[in-house]
Amino acid sequence: QVQLVESGGGLVQAGGSLRLSCAASGTIFRIAMGWYRQAPGKQRELVAGISHDGISNYADSVKGRFTISRDNAKKAVYLQMNSLKPEDTAVYYCNALNNIAPWGQGTQVTVSS
Repeated sequence: QVQLVESGGGLVQAGGSLRLSCAASGTIFRIAMGWYRQAPGKQRELVAGISHDGISNYADSVKGRFTISRDNAKKAVYLQMNSLKPEDTAVYYCNALNNIAPWGQGTQVTVSS
């Protein structure tokens, strides 16, 4: 099974930016991928998705601020997060949009006000 490793999180002030990376152990060439997040006490939610050929979509809460991208040759998926808000604080995970692989450890994003 594909293993997923997320990185790039950290502590940032409101209005700041972060770029998350997801490295897959196997090919993601034909796989639609997404970034998910889980805040304390809340369910995991999908925030951005990208099809195998690069078509993206976003949750309303991040639209216009986050950008998802992918590099199939590098087996990587990225999430550029701008204009961060305290409510973006969560552990962020990447995974397929369908046929979910085992979840990685995620990367913590903390936005201070």
